[in-house]
Amino acid sequence: MTALDALFAPRAIAVLGASATPGKLGAAMTDSLASFPGPVMKVNSGRPDPDRGFFPTVGEAAASHGITPDLVVSCIPAAVTADALREAAAVGARAALVCAGGFAEAGGDGALHQKALTEVVRDTGIRVLGPNTSGFLVPHRRLTASFVPGAPDLEPGPVAVVAASGGVNHALAFALAEVGVGLRLGVGLGNSLDVTQADVLDHLAEDDGVRAVALHVETAAEGRRLTEAVRRLTDRVPVVALVVGRSDIGDFARSHTGALATSWRVTRTALRQAGAVLVDDERDLVDAVTALSRVRLPAHPRAGVGLVTAQAGPGLLLTDDLRSHGIQVPPLVERTVKELRELLPALTYLNNPVDTGRPSPTITQIVERVSEDPGIDVTAVYGLLEPTTVDLPAALNAARTATPLVAVVGGPVEQARRTRRELGDAGIPCAATPAAGSTMVRALVEDAAARARLGVTVVTSSDAPTLPPLGPVDEHTAKSVLADLGIRTPVRRVCADLAEAHAALDELGGSVVVKILDADILHKTEVGGVQVGIRTHDELDEALARMPASPALLVEQMAPAGPELIVGVRRDPVFGPVLALGAGGTAAEILGDVSLRLAPLSANEAQAMLDELATRQLFLGARGATPVDRARLTHVLLALASLAADETVAECEINPLRVLPDGDLVALDAVLLLRDPRDQGGSDDT
Repeated sequence: MTALDALFAPRAIAVLGASATPGKLGAAMTDSLASFPGPVMKVNSGRPDPDRGFFPTVGEAAASHGITPDLVVSCIPAAVTADALREAAAVGARAALVCAGGFAEAGGDGALHQKALTEVVRDTGIRVLGPNTSGFLVPHRRLTASFVPGAPDLEPGPVAVVAASGGVNHALAFALAEVGVGLRLGVGLGNSLDVTQADVLDHLAEDDGVRAVALHVETAAEGRRLTEAVRRLTDRVPVVALVVGRSDIGDFARSHTGALATSWRVTRTALRQAGAVLVDDERDLVDAVTALSRVRLPAHPRAGVGLVTAQAGPGLLLTDDLRSHGIQVPPLVERTVKELRELLPALTYLNNPVDTGRPSPTITQIVERVSEDPGIDVTAVYGLLEPTTVDLPAALNAARTATPLVAVVGGPVEQARRTRRELGDAGIPCAATPAAGSTMVRALVEDAAARARLGVTVVTSSDAPTLPPLGPVDEHTAKSVLADLGIRTPVRRVCADLAEAHAALDELGGSVVVKILDADILHKTEVGGVQVGIRTHDELDEALARMPASPALLVEQMAPAGPELIVGVRRDPVFGPVLALGAGGTAAEILGDVSLRLAPLSANEAQAMLDELATRQLFLGARGATPVDRARLTHVLLALASLAADETVAECEINPLRVLPDGDLVALDAVLLLRDPRDQGGSDDT
């Protein structure tokens, strides 16, 4: 039993606004529910006709049927929905689907209608899905709470769809049906007034019939609750997530859902860190959940893929796509190559991918040998159907592989479609194109890697630094906090006047940097507040003359030249503390070359952040550049993540974080912004 059983597993249903007039929403919904095995009560307060089964109230319908409906499906206008659901809850209804629009997504009076509906939920405890949704589907219960044509014909199966949009829910359900994959549960959330994606995911975590979940996210107002639900579910069931918002469609998304959107990049980061596999479009979403509903690899940080191709060109497309996404296609060991030489002509390529030249009668043994190689964790096969040469489906079904198998099959349209379904029914994910095959393989590998990451302990620190009083924080104070965290900062002196600045120059020696020290000025270079390379007292006087007035000066030893990074942590309004690592200069901002994680995080996650940067080679010793000490970088990242555990910290940024000749790191500039959590109403908003 789960909190949503009344919604998705009701004993009886009542339709508010049921109608006998074709074309009306209430009529379409009633028709869709015709296959439901329990009572479906028709309620129409405007035109009751008990002799024809139309009752004026839910209470009278329940009395006539001798059972109280668990679920009420509302097809009535927004303005009268709240009162109708309050009455339904009073007679015992425990859940409602509200299909109508005209609520918060519409603005104006719609916001008032949604507020009234929210009060009904609060006062009665009834669970509400919607409003503004085309409904949900539970084929194995013969429950089609949807007015979309064709929805009642969808077959049951192992994949659940949890979509922000009712339209996307149905689109994905039909796309899955097209490739022969049935639906366990399909839900369109709409405005998510009450029932949210996290609620549905928690419900699915208790359902043994689910093998994979397709998650469509337009907004992520639940933040950490959503990621925690994904994390719990991925222990047992893979989750594939498609997040909308790569381009600037924020206004449309808000209009569509009546909620505020958070950053697309942060949302993807949060879901990936929770264990979800990420995809970029709905086609990839279908391919990924299709594969994961049939195969799931053991947890593995970097699974190796073995490829067997009966046609070299398409096989190379598959290989290239996998490698371009960082998937490991390792060379086979000599023993495997030797065994393959005995099975294949001398002219074929034998060292991953293995090219058979054409579909070979020995393909079963070839696939088996490749799968047994010690570096291979999943085996993929590409082939066109050539029945006169080899029965490819029979050959693959006969293979006793040491690893899971993925197939990519082309050929005459209907024959290839039947073959893909036949192999899918046998538990072998089967794609139609090399690109789709790559998506399937990547999903398996990335799911295995996610579970490997999730098995690593998250780091928390009990040695929190002493933070300054609330209010603006100057650079020297910010660097002192970083030093308490074990982050290296330049040797420096705070100077109240010119005389102290000259004394600091003598004390520090060599080249120094002089900065204005004003907590109200965050970007000192923009106002001429930073002067570098100062060696003499005359140069210092000239530099000070060029600088704006300041309450104090900061004189620092100059650091040697080296590559630069940006590291920071900020408090996202939805997900809380988010850690960022990017290349120095403009790369992070202009090129989007940044890696993100939610805090707290594991050392394993922190270590992986550098490898996600497009400019990572600059920090790994390329072209004579100083390689960064990765252990020190990991320490910096974890230290900032721990700093964010203090809710008075709104943001802390080190820009730049320079790599020194010995690989160590030094924070050349630092910004620390504090907030009073009491002023935020308990929110994570800054």
